[in-house]
Amino acid sequence: MSDFNPKEFKVTALRECPVPEAMQICETPDHAVAYWRMHIATHPYFNPECECLVVLFLNTRKRVKGHQLVTIGTMDTMLVHSREIFRAAIVSSASCIAVMHNHPSGEPSPSEADIKVTLDLIRAGQLLKIELIDHVIIGCGTPGFSSLRALGYFYQ
Repeated sequence: MSDFNPKEFKVTALRECPVPEAMQICETPDHAVAYWRMHIATHPYFNPECECLVVLFLNTRKRVKGHQLVTIGTMDTMLVHSREIFRAAIVSSASCIAVMHNHPSGEPSPSEADIKVTLDLIRAGQLLKIELIDHVIIGCGTPGFSSLRALGYFYQ
């Protein structure tokens, strides 16, 4: 006889983020960066010395339903897989997502690994019918950021 006990998972709001009306919509990289600076960079789990990847869950009107800090890596790398990115998006019934991460070096230019992950996420999202609207990289300690959509990586 097996001792396996199946688990039930559910998404529970732990706290409500007071988001100003102008920041609730996430249609541009600027909106995403403003959300990051207000909610992610001030979160106790966020470590600016390590790469941290966050997923924003959006509804059909591109309004933020919530976010998840998916992984915390090292100072120049992190491990991430499409299944971790889309797991909570599926459970929370997100229509689309935006992926964001920081570069502790302050240089927001995408690496080859960032580009590869983005292309993989675009393909996975197409299969799941959950659009990846952008992958934004934020340079820590600088006002700079890069949008992989704006750089043309979504149209290859």
